[in-house]
Order: sequence, then structure tokens, then C-alpha cells
Amino acid sequence: MKKLFDQLSYTVSKETTKQYSTSFSMGILALSSAIRNPIYAIYGYVRLADEIVDSFHDYDKEKLLLKFKEDTFNALEDRISLNPILQSFQETVHQYRIDESLIRQFLKSMEMDLQKIDYNSDLYKEYILGSAEVVGLMCLQVFVNGNKEQYEKLKPYAMILGSAFQKVNFLRDMKDDYYKLGRVYFPGLDMTYFDNNVKSSIEKEIEEEFRQALVGIKMLPPSSRFGVYLAYRYYVSLFRKIKRKSAQNILNGRIRISNGAKISLMMSCYVQYKASLF
Repeated sequence: MKKLFDQLSYTVSKETTKQYSTSFSMGILALSSAIRNPIYAIYGYVRLADEIVDSFHDYDKEKLLLKFKEDTFNALEDRISLNPILQSFQETVHQYRIDESLIRQFLKSMEMDLQKIDYNSDLYKEYILGSAEVVGLMCLQVFVNGNKEQYEKLKPYAMILGSAFQKVNFLRDMKDDYYKLGRVYFPGLDMTYFDNNVKSSIEKEIEEEFRQALVGIKMLPPSSRFGVYLAYRYYVSLFRKIKRKSAQNILNGRIRISNGAKISLMMSCYVQYKASLF
């Protein structure tokens, strides 16, 4: 029965999310049960693409990503895929009418990761648009369940939140991005001159984006508001921990939030949410 295969497909996407990100898994659990599966499907899909460009060093990444791209659009056209992650993703895309242009923009950023790019301001913005902002918009289309007016109202906030998340990731992963993958995303940044002043200027930009994003989170439907707020609070906590470190510390190791701290954060967020303190 196809229903069984569909259930399996969403389970694979869910397990992929749990294996790769405890923070996003916690955030998804805080969503209404009705929209968890489609968000797992979106995360599983973008995680798989990201894994190709970030981890499969002993394989032809360009060939694998091209195949993944072809398989994606075949799945969307055929409305079925034998790849469980693509199957759950295409089901979600069709059910929530996710704009195909968002998917193409995402894949374009993944292709950018296969190249050695000296990022200027325009390329930096384009990469963030595809790697993070459009993913937020895919999720937003699930959150508003087809309400176009609500989508357009919340769209800029979803993009800003995605941008803030990605820039925190850039700081957190700077060591591996630079030394292992040869990537520097921040425009015009010469890593030999990455110091506390440069780090502080980046952090000011992120702080402003977090401030703006919170306005939009408060306007989300009840089914998604707490889950997104929890993810927001996790990233703010990670960001504050990064701020306390020097530029040299950032280049020497990856900053993390312990699972215990994540659970404590979830409990405090729930109290705030129920008390309408945010």
C-alpha cells in the first residue's frame, strides 16, 4: 500500500532530522502535530543536499548534486520517488503548494558550495537567500497553510530569521568551513585579519536581524509560533555564547550548546510562551 510507503518516507525524514540536529528536532516537536511531518520533510531534503556538498569528499560531489537535482524535479513531476526523503518532500511541496522557484534557489546555493568563490556583498546575499531564507519560506508556506495574505505579511520576517540563523552558523562553523572546506562566506573577509573588531561588526548585523525576526514570530499562527520561538531562542543562546568568545577562539573550535542546556532552554521558553511574556 502506498500509504505505508508514505508513512515510511516521513519517518526517514524525521530520523534524518533527529540524527543531524537535536535543536531543530526539539523545535519541530513544539509545533502542532499536524504540521510536524511536512517540516521534517523539508529539513530532511535540505539536509541531504547539504550533506552532498559538505561531507562526500571521496565522491564526485558535482555529479551527485546534479543527480539529486534531476531526481528532485522528476519526483515533483511524477509525484512519487523511491527515495523516501524525496518522496516525503514532493508530497509536502504539492500539499502546501510550495513555490518551485524556492527549490531552484536553494539548489543554486548548494551548487555555489562546489566552487571556490570570493564572496562579495551580492554573492553573499544570494548564497544566504538560497541556503537559508528560501528554506524559511518553504516552512512558512506550511505554517500558513495556503493563506497568501498571511504568507506575504510574514515573508520578510521569515527571510530575516533564516538569514540570522545562517550567519550564526557561519560564525559557529568558521573553523571547519575555512580549514577543511576552504570557504569564507563573509564578503571581503581576509581570514588573516579576522579579529575581534571584524567579529563584532558581524555580530551587530546578526543582533539587528534577530530583533526584527522576533516581531514576525509573534505574528505566526498558534500551530507554529512556539516551535519557531524555541528555535529562535536556541540560536540566540548559541549566538550569545559565540559573542563571549574571542575571534581566535572561534577559529580554534566549534561552539556548541549542550543537550542539557537545550532541555533547560525548552522548559524556560515554554513558561514564557504560556505566560505570554514574549
